[in-house]
Amino acid sequence: MEHHLELAVTLVVAIGLIAQWLAWRFRLPAIVLLTAAGLAVGPGLGLIDPSHDFGTLLRPMVGLAVGVILFEGGFSLHFHEVRHTGRAILRLITLGVVLAWALGAAAGHWVAGLSWPVAAVLGAILVITGPTVIGPLLRQARLQSRPGSFLKWEGIINDPVGALLAILTFEYLVHSGPGSAMGEVAGGLLLAAGVAAALGGGGGYLLGRAFERGMVPEFLKAPTLIAAILLVYALANLAQAEAGLLATTVMGLVMGNLRLASSLELRRFKEHIVVLLISILFVVLAADLETALLADLDWRTAAFVGIMLLVVRPLAAGLSTMGAYMTWRERLLVAGVAPRGVVTAAMAGVLGPALVAHGYPDARLLLPLVFGVILVTVAVHGFTIRPLARWLGLVAAGRDGVLIVGAQGWTIELAKILNKLDIPVTVADSSWHRLRPARMAGLTTQSGELLSELGQQRLDLSGIGYLLAATDNDAYNALVCTRFAPELGRDRVFQLPTVEAEDSETRDFSHTLRGQVAFSEEATFDRMMQRHYLGWTFQLTRLTDEFTYDDFVQHCPVNAENLLMVRENGEVVFQSPSRPLEPATGDTIVCYRPARPDRNGQKAEAKEQPAS
Repeated sequence: MEHHLELAVTLVVAIGLIAQWLAWRFRLPAIVLLTAAGLAVGPGLGLIDPSHDFGTLLRPMVGLAVGVILFEGGFSLHFHEVRHTGRAILRLITLGVVLAWALGAAAGHWVAGLSWPVAAVLGAILVITGPTVIGPLLRQARLQSRPGSFLKWEGIINDPVGALLAILTFEYLVHSGPGSAMGEVAGGLLLAAGVAAALGGGGGYLLGRAFERGMVPEFLKAPTLIAAILLVYALANLAQAEAGLLATTVMGLVMGNLRLASSLELRRFKEHIVVLLISILFVVLAADLETALLADLDWRTAAFVGIMLLVVRPLAAGLSTMGAYMTWRERLLVAGVAPRGVVTAAMAGVLGPALVAHGYPDARLLLPLVFGVILVTVAVHGFTIRPLARWLGLVAAGRDGVLIVGAQGWTIELAKILNKLDIPVTVADSSWHRLRPARMAGLTTQSGELLSELGQQRLDLSGIGYLLAATDNDAYNALVCTRFAPELGRDRVFQLPTVEAEDSETRDFSHTLRGQVAFSEEATFDRMMQRHYLGWTFQLTRLTDEFTYDDFVQHCPVNAENLLMVRENGEVVFQSPSRPLEPATGDTIVCYRPARPDRNGQKAEAKEQPAS
């Protein structure tokens, strides 16, 4: 028995991570491969049977994993971002959530044949449209900024909001069983809310303050956080049945809005843990589906999935955005896209068995119904979002925008120049403070860690075709280029040159894991910063029949640096040692040159710049 359990655990972990790697390698939705893998090793081949292999440990293990996932969702939601998302998104996450819940519950009862209580939980679960599936779809479709932002922010905010709604609906049902008085129901809900506020809210606040005051060393913060999440989940369930999920969600919301100095490191660690948990959870939940239960699914299941796709989402999104500042094309696109993801399946995996245990036998259909909706919506929206967006005219016009990673004085000035040339540009940096000059100049900015899952979810790549990594960390520049090369193209990601290693093998290896060299081999980070503080300026020169490229070279200082050019059609071309510029008439050259001498023939003094 022990050896069988070891093999089962090892198989689940290995299959989950292999599915994640295949999804990354072939750019496929991970959720589809994880589900297919679970169905294959479970009902298909019978290699594992989670209910038999793990026994009574299965449900608490799933509950603990979902608790950590919900904490991560709450931790990623910042209240100030919700206030600034605009009327359309506020409508989608308020009125849209209520309409989707009501319509989904009605479809679950009248079409899928569920009892009203179970249908209400199902409707609440299917409200969730998580960023784990929305993000890849948006990158694939390359939508314009506005419609892309509607779908992106709805997914980010709906993740914890929908989970909270599902938990509250479940709590209501648990405390309003047959023969329960209204006072008992209200008392149970208030007790659950109180436990969540005290343990989740209070515990999260105290832990955050302990982190801030240095009461926990850096190397113990992430492990302490995981242990605290599990402890809060367990204590909340002991104090009030099934209150653990609500408590961990509240804990995440509280800690995520404390603006902790160590939040970046905590988020990275959590993302790694959550990826592992999701991989295991999906395989286990799919493998635990009974063959007899799958065989019982009939036309009602197909009809329910079709109505969720073609009726519930369009009605909920269309009605909730009436009167919002959206064009009819944007409303139609938003109404036609709502893939469900990780948190949806996780909630069904926890709440379905819990409802069965509390006397709702038809809740055993929750998990297969939810998996059906997930697989169909991911597949359908994956194939239709770009054709639909193209038909509506909402695909980004071109890919000539530039993402500049690293907010220094000269990169911000370069961004201003590109903005002046009508080139979309975004300046990204992990420091909110360093981005202040860019924000003051009216440039589009992106704060946070780009290499984190959350940073990539929030990054708007619509219209972005080039990347310039210009931080002071050569290894980080290489990692950023490697991360975005599959999406933008390796010939479109650039980084400042590095000092070559003497060892040839190391040098060859570094070439495979970095971007194209930007500008010239001399344009290192230190050299560009030195030029900035010496007062170097950017010069725009448009070539004409009267002023050719040869004329430009004669008038340009010898030590000036050609950075890029913008062709007459708006295409951006970066200067690189491996691909020198070949300007033609009509092109505009962006040159970085020394300060011009003043009227007395002396070099102009460099302007004072704040430290970067």
